[in-house]
Order: sequence, then C-alpha cells, then structure tokens
Amino acid sequence: MKVAKSLILGSAAALLAMGGAQAADLPVKAKAVEYVKVCSLYGAGFWYIPGTDTCMKIGGYLRVDTTFNGGIYGSQAWSGDAGQHNRYQDYFSARSRMALTIDTRTATEYGVVRTFAQGDFQFDTLGNNTYSPNSINGSLPVASANLLHTPGGGYVAVEYVFIQFAGFTFGKSSSAFATPWNGYPGNNSSNLLGGHDTVTGVNNIQYTAQFGNGVSGTIGLDDPTVFNRTTVANLTLPLTATGGVANAYAGVHAPDIVGNIRVDQAWGLFQISAAAHEVSGSYNVLNAAGAPAGGVGLPGAAPTAASELSGHPDTKWGGAVMAALQIKNIPTGPGDDIKLDATYAVGDTKQVISTSGASPSFAMFGSSSRLGAYQSVGFGATTDGVYLPVAAGGDGSIHLTKAWGIRGAFNHNWDPYWSTSLFGSYSSVSYDNTAKAFICANYTGTKAVTADYSCNPNFNVSQLGVVTRWTPVKNLTFSAEVIWLHLDQKFTGGAVLAVPAPKPTTLYEYKDQDTVSLQVRAQRNF
Repeated sequence: MKVAKSLILGSAAALLAMGGAQAADLPVKAKAVEYVKVCSLYGAGFWYIPGTDTCMKIGGYLRVDTTFNGGIYGSQAWSGDAGQHNRYQDYFSARSRMALTIDTRTATEYGVVRTFAQGDFQFDTLGNNTYSPNSINGSLPVASANLLHTPGGGYVAVEYVFIQFAGFTFGKSSSAFATPWNGYPGNNSSNLLGGHDTVTGVNNIQYTAQFGNGVSGTIGLDDPTVFNRTTVANLTLPLTATGGVANAYAGVHAPDIVGNIRVDQAWGLFQISAAAHEVSGSYNVLNAAGAPAGGVGLPGAAPTAASELSGHPDTKWGGAVMAALQIKNIPTGPGDDIKLDATYAVGDTKQVISTSGASPSFAMFGSSSRLGAYQSVGFGATTDGVYLPVAAGGDGSIHLTKAWGIRGAFNHNWDPYWSTSLFGSYSSVSYDNTAKAFICANYTGTKAVTADYSCNPNFNVSQLGVVTRWTPVKNLTFSAEVIWLHLDQKFTGGAVLAVPAPKPTTLYEYKDQDTVSLQVRAQRNF
C-alpha cells in the first residue's frame, strides 16, 4: 500500500513538473505589429518608417535609350571615331538604366531635415560607340567604367546625394548657378550645349533664403575638381592636328563661388545667376615626350625635374553670369511653356560648352570638293585659358577664354497623351588676339599649308532639335528625338595633317561640319 501510494504521489509530482516546464515554454504575447502608415505631409508616395516620425519615399524610373549616329544618352558624332565616321564607329549605341531614388524627411523645430540619394544601375555599349583597339586598350587596366560593360556587367552611377537642413544643402546636388531645368529646357539628350548643366550633381555647400512672394536667393560653394573645369593649355606643348591641347591645369586651390536670385510666380520664373571660378596653370616647363605619333591622343603635360625651377603663370579668376526665363500659361494650350537661358563666361567655359558629363572638344570630318584634298575637317578646342611662358617667347600670362551661349525650348501638349518640344542652342568660343597668335604659331609650325590658309581657333556650335512623346498610360512614355548640329569653324584653306589613325596623313580642307542624330526612348517612372 505504501509502495502504491509512493508511485501515485511520484507520478503526480512528475506531471506537475512537466506541466510547469511546458507552461514556462509558452510564448509571451507578441507586441502589436506597427503597420506602415501613409505620410501626407510631403505629397504622394511618402510613408512613415515604422516606429519613427521619419517619412520616406522610394521612387525612380527604368529607361531604355538607343541613339543612332551618336553615343549613349544622345551625345552626337562630334569627336573620336564617330567624328571621323571610320570603320570603328558603331552606327548605334544603347543604354538600359534603372534609377533608384530614396527621399527621407523629418519635421523638427528647425524645419524639415531631408536626405536624398539617387543611384543609377546601368549597362550600355562597350566603349560608348567605338570598338577601336586604341580606345579600348587606352582604358586598361581599370581606368574607365567602359571595361565593366561586358556580358553580365554594367555599373552603378551616383547622381544626387545630399542633406538639407534649415535652408542649407550639403552634398552632391545641382549647383546654385543652375536653373530648375538644368540642361533640359525641352530635350531628352543630356548634350544640349549653350548653358549650365549639373543635373548629375556637383559636390557643394549652399544656403537658400526665402524672401516671400516667390522670391528666393541661394549662395553656394562648388567643388570644381570633377565638374567645373575644362582645360588650361601650356602652348609650349604641341597641339595635335585637330587642335587638341594638353591640360596643364594646376590643382584646385579654391571652390567656385556661385549664387542666384530667383522669382517664382504663376506666370513662370525669372532667375539671375553668377559664378566665380579660379583658373591656374601648373608649371612653365612640362614634358611632351611620349605623345603618340601621328597626332593620336593628347601630349601628356607631365612634370619634369625642371618644372618647379621653371615657375608658373599667375592664377586668374574668371566667372560667368546667366539669365533664365520660363513663361507658363501661354495661349497655345494647357501646360505649354517656353524656357530660355543665356550665359556669358570668361575663363569658365564649362558654363557654356556643358553636358551632364565632361565638356566636349570637337574634331569632325566630312567630304571635300577641293582639288587634291582627301576630306574636310573642322575642329574646336574647349579651354578655360591658354598661356605661353616667357622663355618660349610668350608673355607668361594666362589668357582667359571667352564663351557665350543661348538655348531654349517651346513645349506643347497636343492632348493628354501626345506632346512635342522644339528646342535649340547656339554657343560661341573665342580667344583674344594674343592667345590667337600663340595658338596659331604652335599649330601652324612647319605644316605644309595652301596659299589661302588662315588660322583662327574661334568656333561656334549650333543645335536644333525636336522630340515627340507618347504617353499611352500614366508614367509610361515613348519618345523619338532628332538633333542637328552645325560646327562653324574659322580656319580657311587646307593643310597636310597627321590626323589620328586610321585616317592618312595627307591634304585636308578646313570646312564647317554637320551631323544629325536620332534617339529613341522608352521610360517607366515609378
């Protein structure tokens, strides 16, 4: 009986112990899930990050471009293999891109704190419309993103990355010099010249003040290292047959000082912008040895052991001014507008010969009716300034390059699904008489020239284009854009030129040049 009683009590104790263990293993009641809530403070698409008072919006677009007789993103056949129209030129080039944007905003006692970033995941034609071995090998070992455009490759480009707080902007954003439309008054191409374009962002610090009634002012400091400088040419180094110059810019010693005053009203917008830009040369004595034969590429402008002893030109300051106008509510239809901007620059040529990337120089070839001439050629070098040291017969001073441009567009909506933009630009680059004399003495040298030869490095560039867009459903657009470009160069006559291979060294006629490009695009915004 005692044994049975012990067994019963022991079993009960074991069951109680097991029950206690199981009760301890039961999950604690979960905390209520914090569902994502819509944030209506900053417009459509924002939502609260769970557990915070920060609103976020994720957006972007997916875009597919194909350009005929040009490079990616609508660049035109104005240099390289495309400018030569040789057998290395691709007749078309394509790019696929997905842009991803992240926008966060938090309300504080100082106002809204905002962060914004855009990354572009893209893949395009290897070499950007050339398969020339010289072009591809020139990017080895990994000096260019071109090498990544292989099957399964591609790359990520960074556009805007900035913080905004209490009127300040810190990071990579449009310059305070820019208009709201940058280089896009109506075009798809990122290569409409004639004015400023920092649509891909430049490192800067800026402050914007709102004065009321739509009037605002912004002042900023831009880092010119990557974006705002073209070339300073030391004219002791030989120019190429197509006017190419070695870049002898010194290091950056000061930021660009930029600013604008803007008026935004129901009728449109008016803006005045200004910029100050440092122009400085490195040394008087530089090494041109190793420049490729036949004028292919540019001389190196590398330092030698005598560079520091040779001295350098004094630094100069250049700058630019711009006036911009947008007119809305014009009688041609709802949503139609006109956008215009005009720019004048001294020693700050990137403000006129500007794209969303680097400023181009021009070297274009075409047919010739001149007896004995193989072909015609037109070219123009984009510089901020040139100098010839005293020891080489010059005055040792930097002569700042002058440039001016105007561009604009008329944008018309035919109906909710179809729209057309007619756009154009005119750009002019010129040198003072002393700079012309130095450049022409360098360029002409011992060339065999015709009796009617004359040298003048000034040039003008005209562009005229039209784009038509079809939006069958919201945020999906198909477009086709045609652009004509005319290079008005100022040389006359002809000369025997050792131009870049594969073209021969022979007689070429100096002549204005033309090119036409076509770009088609499909884009889905989200």
